Amino acid sequence: MSPSQSRRGASRVVLLIVAVGLLLAAGWYAVGPAGLLSGSGEEATEGAVVRRGPLSIRVVEKGNLESADSVVLQNEIEGTTTILWLIEEGKLVEEGDLLCELDVSELIDDRVQQEISVRNAESAYVKAEKQYDIQVIQNESDVARAEQDLEFARQDLAKFEEADRILLEQEAREAITLAEEEFERAKDKLSWSERLAEKGFLTQTELEVDALALTRTAILLEQRKRELKTLIDFELPRVLAQCSSDVLEAERELERVKLQADAKLVDFEKERDTNLAKLELEREKLAKIVSQVEKARMVAPRAGMVVYAKEEGRRWGNDDPIAKGTQVRERQAIITIPSTTGMIAEASIHESVIEQVRVGQDCVVRVDALGSREFPARVSFVAVLPDSNSWWANPNTRLYRTTIEIEEQNPEMRPGMSCSIEVLVDDLEDALHVPVQCVYRHGGDNVCFVSGPGGVEERTVEVGANNEVWVQILAGLEEGETVLLSPPPGFTPDAERDARQREGAPGEGRGERGRGEGGGRGESGEGRPGGGAPATARAPESSAPSADGEPPVHLGESAERGRPEGRPEGRPEGRPEGRPEGRSEGRPDGGADGRAGRDGIPGGGEVGSSSPKSESR
Repeated sequence: MSPSQSRRGASRVVLLIVAVGLLLAAGWYAVGPAGLLSGSGEEATEGAVVRRGPLSIRVVEKGNLESADSVVLQNEIEGTTTILWLIEEGKLVEEGDLLCELDVSELIDDRVQQEISVRNAESAYVKAEKQYDIQVIQNESDVARAEQDLEFARQDLAKFEEADRILLEQEAREAITLAEEEFERAKDKLSWSERLAEKGFLTQTELEVDALALTRTAILLEQRKRELKTLIDFELPRVLAQCSSDVLEAERELERVKLQADAKLVDFEKERDTNLAKLELEREKLAKIVSQVEKARMVAPRAGMVVYAKEEGRRWGNDDPIAKGTQVRERQAIITIPSTTGMIAEASIHESVIEQVRVGQDCVVRVDALGSREFPARVSFVAVLPDSNSWWANPNTRLYRTTIEIEEQNPEMRPGMSCSIEVLVDDLEDALHVPVQCVYRHGGDNVCFVSGPGGVEERTVEVGANNEVWVQILAGLEEGETVLLSPPPGFTPDAERDARQREGAPGEGRGERGRGEGGGRGESGEGRPGGGAPATARAPESSAPSADGEPPVHLGESAERGRPEGRPEGRPEGRPEGRPEGRSEGRPDGGADGRAGRDGIPGGGEVGSSSPKSESR
C-alpha cells in the first residue's frame, strides 16, 4: 500500500469515528426535549414548525494554535544542502545554543580557491596602480618638456624681432657705407693717378691698376646694396616667419603632448579601476562564501523550545520531515522557537462564508486539548486572496487564511494544538426561521412545502441569514405553520432533472465517483429521490448568498456539523487525495467540487462532497 493510500485510509477512519459521534449528538438533538422532532408524533412525521425567536448567525471552523511571536530559523545556504546535526525537537534551549549544523564541505573548498583568486586580484591591482602612477609622472615630464620648447621658441622669436633683425640690417648698411668710402677713395686715387700720369710721373700700368681698383670698389658697393635689399625683402621676413612658425608648432606640440598624456592616463586608469573592481568582486565572493560557511551553524537567537518547522502542502516538492540527513533547500524553514507569551489561532475559511467574516468580529475559541473551556478572541486578519497551497491541493476549492487573536491566554496552550473557532457574525433578536433542510431551490426561487388541512402546498419564500441549523424567513411563511423536512414524492427540482438528463442517471440510486443523483450523495452516498437529503445542510455554504441575492439553503452535507442525517458516507473523497474523483461529474447543480454552489439549494445542490471543514483538515 502506498503512503498516500495509507493516509487516505487513516483519514477516512478518523472521519468515520467523528461522524458517528456527531450523528449520535445530532440524533439526541433531533429527538430531545428541544429537538426538531420533539413534540407530537405528527410534527415528527410531517415536518417542523415555523418558529419565531432569537437566531444566532455563526461561522465555525477548525484551526490550529500558533505562537503570536515566533522566531523561524531558515536555511540561508544557496542551493540545497544536508543536515549533519540537529537538536532534538521539544528541547528547551538558551540563547546561543547550537541548534543545527549543515553540510558545507564544498563551500570550504570553494573558500580556499577564492582566497587564491583574491590574492591574484590584489597583485594585478597593485601592478595596475603602480603603472598608473608611472604614467602620471611620465605625463608630467612630457608636458614640462613641451612647455619648455614652447618657451624657447617664443624667446627665439622675441630675440629676432628685438635684436637679430636690427643687427643684421645694420651690418648690411654698415657694409654699404664702407663700400661707398672705398669707392670714393679709389675714385680720388684714380683722379690723382691720371694727373700724375699726364705729367709723366706714373706709368700707364700704374694708372690702369688704379682704374681697376675703382671698378672693384664700385662693384663691391653694388653688391652691398643688393645684399641689403635681399636681406630686407627676403631673409629677414623668412627668419621672422620661421620663428613665428616655431612658436605655433611648439604650442601645438604642447597641446598634443597633453592630449596624449590624458589618453595614456585613461588607459592606465581604466586598467587600474578594472583590476580594483575585480578585486572587490573577488573579495565579495570570498565574504559571501565565508558568510555561507558561518551560517552552517544555526544557533538559538533566544531562549525557548525547539519545534521542527513543518512545510505547507507543496505540489512538486518533497514532504520529507526535518531530520539528520534530510536535504533542505535555500530559504526552507528548519526550526521554529515559539514564544510562550501569546497564542493565536489560524484557520482557513471557505469562500462560501468568507464574506461574513470581518476583521474585528468577536470569536469564541475552544481548544480540543483543554476540554470545553471557551476563550474570547477577535478576528485580526483575513486574507484578500485565497491560499495558494489549498489551490494546488484542490483547484476547485478556495480557502482564505484567517488569523484569530486570542484575548485570554492560558499557559497550557501550545503551538500546534487543534481548536474550534466560532465567529460571532450576527444575533437576530426576533427572526422567523425554519430548519435549513426545509428550503429548496427550484425554478430560480426558494420554495418550501407547507403541510395544512388541505394537503401539501408548495410556497415560494424569501430567505435571509442562516447558520448551520436554521435559516431566516423574510416572507412566505407564518409562525406556527408546518413545513416538510423532505420534498413530497414526485417533486424533482429543475437542476436535478437537468443533471439526470445530462448523465442519464435514474431518480434514485447510489452515486458513483461524486455523482449526486437525487440526494446527490458522494461516493457510496445513497441518493434521495426528489433531490433532498433533508438533514444534510451545511452552514457555511447555506450562509452564502445565491446568484439572485438569496442565501442558498439545504446545501452541503457535513456530518461533522451535527446534522441529524449528515452521514459520513455523504462525503465523496472529501480529502486532498480523493479530490480528483469527486468533481465535475458529481455536480448536478454545477456547484464546485461536488458541493452546492451559490445556487445549490435542493434540486440543484445538496451534493455530498466534502465540506470546507473536511477539506481544511
